[in-house]
Amino acid sequence: MDDWRSYDRVAATYERVHAPRMAEPARDLIEVAGIRDGDRVLDLGTGTGVAAQAAADAGANVIGVDGSVGMLAVARSARADVRVAAATAIDLPFRAGAFDVVIGGFVLAHFAKVETALFDVARVTKPGGRVAFSAWVDGHDTFQQTWAELLTSVVPKQVLTSATNEASPGLDRFTSRGAVQETLYEAGFRKIRTETRRYRFTYRLDDYVEGLGVWAPGRFVHGMLGDAGWEALLARAQRTFADRFPDPIQDFRDAVFAVGSKE
Repeated sequence: MDDWRSYDRVAATYERVHAPRMAEPARDLIEVAGIRDGDRVLDLGTGTGVAAQAAADAGANVIGVDGSVGMLAVARSARADVRVAAATAIDLPFRAGAFDVVIGGFVLAHFAKVETALFDVARVTKPGGRVAFSAWVDGHDTFQQTWAELLTSVVPKQVLTSATNEASPGLDRFTSRGAVQETLYEAGFRKIRTETRRYRFTYRLDDYVEGLGVWAPGRFVHGMLGDAGWEALLARAQRTFADRFPDPIQDFRDAVFAVGSKE
């Protein structure tokens, strides 16, 4: 089967369901990073290019990189004026000091070795340049608990937890302002500022359930069940959510934003 860790086959769903809602925290990341007209900006884990587009709208000369070819294909289609390339945060294909600002929207949890990734981020950031990252810091809510119950009804909890940790090694680590700030400091960045912002996302119930399949637990279970089994699970999830929750769904999320300087 295809590598379940990849976002390739969920790229279209991500763009349709999540990208419109990620635009707001993307704009906030650009604001917190202090991106100005003419800045050279690298967007790590650009996905379908939402944050890269926000940086371009601020006048930056931006390039977005991602390891998912499927996500980049959607980015090129949806945001043709944004440059994107296939690359990961380790061994970035750019010269030292190439960028004024490096940003990463909700990517820290995905780095297999965050210290190594941030070492290369520091390398491509110019002296006096900045880095800015966002991370989700809210806890589990009833929506996520309901989804977890459905997934663990078909895959053992320990297996699902192990798979999720494989895809997002820092998922539990970056759940507080302090953890994000400490990580940037240990990577050598200074003058670090953090703040937390709350978002309210409104979803049609069926979109919300389909969108849950974008994240690592859903991708893993999809790979385990195959397409037919996955569609049956989604249909059961739609019924369960319809029984328990109103339509549309109001999803509240807290995110921390951190910006630091390379000295």
